Amino acid sequence: MDLIQMTRELGAAIQQDARYLKFMQAHEANEKDNALNELIGKIQLVHMNYNHEAAKEDKDEEKLKAYDAEFNTLYNEVMCNPNMRRYEKARDEVDELMKEITGILTLCVRGEDPMTCDPNAGSCGGDCGSCGGCH
Repeated sequence: MDLIQMTRELGAAIQQDARYLKFMQAHEANEKDNALNELIGKIQLVHMNYNHEAAKEDKDEEKLKAYDAEFNTLYNEVMCNPNMRRYEKARDEVDELMKEITGILTLCVRGEDPMTCDPNAGSCGGDCGSCGGCH
């Protein structure tokens, strides 16, 4: 049994999953959205200008505030774009899928049953006071 080959097969299966396909469609829609790409270009320019001003010894705080406000305005426009919203939602779904896959693999490496282990069971809430120990 070649684990690397099996991993490649898992990668191919992931690329056939509906969540991945939806993510790729959303990515392509973003790439074709000229208005969105123009906004992203403006954000990058504002970010570059901010960094340039911030690096100066005699930086102008008013300019920095103006760049920050402009950045936030542009960022909000980008995030309100319907294509970007679909992309973010699809990316979150793929991220959740990958989190579950890597969680299962991690549990298997720790010796748990590959067919029944659940990476979502007993999730840590961060408060160690009521915990019996991490897995």
